[in-house]
Amino acid sequence: MRVGFFVTCLVDLFRPTVGFAAIKLLEDAGCVIDVPEGQTCCGQPAYNSGDREDARALALRVMDLFAHHDAVVVPSGSCAGMIRHHYPSLFEDDPNLAGRARRLADKTYELTQFLADVLKIDHLAASLPTVAAYHDSCSSLREMKVREQPRKLLSQVKGLTVKDLAQPEECCGFGGTFCVKYPDISEKMVDAKVADIEATGAEMVLAGDMGCLLNIAGRLKRQGKEIEVRHVAEVLAGMTGDAPGIGEKDD
Repeated sequence: MRVGFFVTCLVDLFRPTVGFAAIKLLEDAGCVIDVPEGQTCCGQPAYNSGDREDARALALRVMDLFAHHDAVVVPSGSCAGMIRHHYPSLFEDDPNLAGRARRLADKTYELTQFLADVLKIDHLAASLPTVAAYHDSCSSLREMKVREQPRKLLSQVKGLTVKDLAQPEECCGFGGTFCVKYPDISEKMVDAKVADIEATGAEMVLAGDMGCLLNIAGRLKRQGKEIEVRHVAEVLAGMTGDAPGIGEKDD
């Protein structure tokens, strides 16, 4: 299967090891991976801000780059959700472009969704003796219907215990441009999320969206909490030793 890998802006700029871990998982499962050059933003910030013209331009670029892959895999529920659920509506006034957008949407998956539901991975070689709390991003839960998939995959990691949060469906307060427009509200939301994580007694927090992870890691750091923050791909690929936790300094 020829898989197009959509890197995402935050993975590219802040955490390339997440991309490497995701590609390792896909290649170990037998996929042929293509990372098209020239890919940029999926257009979600523009779309959420009401800038449909720029969102359409960015979407058209993505549609061109990933037109001929068997599947498109994204290590982010929010970017995957943008492509799968919002690209078709961007072009609903143009039957030809709407059809292209729908074809791309139908073959686009969030990473753990693709690993669990399409490739049906049932054995991972990773090992990590720790207790981790799992944070479900809003887009993963509500748009991509991803909840059990990461937990099913993490159950295969030797030595790892995963704990759910008391309020697993509550937003962390990032929300893309939301945290910029409403910083006071965002801060209260991430404070509640950090308290929920801490209450589990976990030594690590995992999620599948870099936006959430950066937001949570920043708040944990400001509060002086020593809880490691990781993207789920790093743990599943056994690559937690390749880089410090998100928000930590590389010595």
